[in-house]
Amino acid sequence: MQSYGKLIGASLGPGDPDLITRRAWAAVTSGARWLYPVKKAEDASYALSIVERGGLPKPADAEALVFPMTRDPEILAKAWARAATRTVELLAEGRDLVFLVEGDASTFATFGHLARVVRELAPAVVVETIPGVSSFAAAAATTGVALAEEDETIAVIPTAYGIAVIDHLLDEFDTLVLMKVKPLIDDVIELIERRGLAATACFIEKVGAPDQRIVRDVTCLKGQTVHYLSLMLVQNPGRARGALHRGCRKPSAAKAV
Repeated sequence: MQSYGKLIGASLGPGDPDLITRRAWAAVTSGARWLYPVKKAEDASYALSIVERGGLPKPADAEALVFPMTRDPEILAKAWARAATRTVELLAEGRDLVFLVEGDASTFATFGHLARVVRELAPAVVVETIPGVSSFAAAAATTGVALAEEDETIAVIPTAYGIAVIDHLLDEFDTLVLMKVKPLIDDVIELIERRGLAATACFIEKVGAPDQRIVRDVTCLKGQTVHYLSLMLVQNPGRARGALHRGCRKPSAAKAV
């Protein structure tokens, strides 16, 4: 019977190596072989750069897996198949693999999909996911913005869902985290200006990285090209809220027979 090494998804946080957890650090320094994502062959890896800035040089046997930035389903399917097949080949050697993940491995991350495809190819593979600091949690802490207090609500969505969805959710949640805001940034700014929320919005680019950028006057970003690794926090302090149920509910009395 074929035996495999373990596949470990090590969350590294959004960019500051000081935010790597002790558990992720232990996995990265355990002797497991490193895998890291790139957009194309020979390209730089943001996830890899986090551990390198933390003082860990890339091992000679570390290997890049290509995950192209495209929405073409055929190209994506072939890329995922190649990455998963190569991962299974390496796991079949019996050595553990640690896949470097920027942010948190369970939140908008490549690792979850990779792990699913690997399990389909080799159901016996053991997968471990190490949680980490998400980009929006780090952005909130860095900017001093509370994502939610007491009974407030929060939604985290890709900006690609569009302006109509964002407009609707502003009435449903106290705080919106708009991930990957780059493609629609001008439209988002126009929306929050129209809603009177520009003063309670904040833009954060590459949080935790040496070239991190925070912009509190988001209107000045109109017409600018921003980095792919950017997000916006938008709060609606005047949102109308419904009634809340306080305390524990008592069980309903049984009906008499």
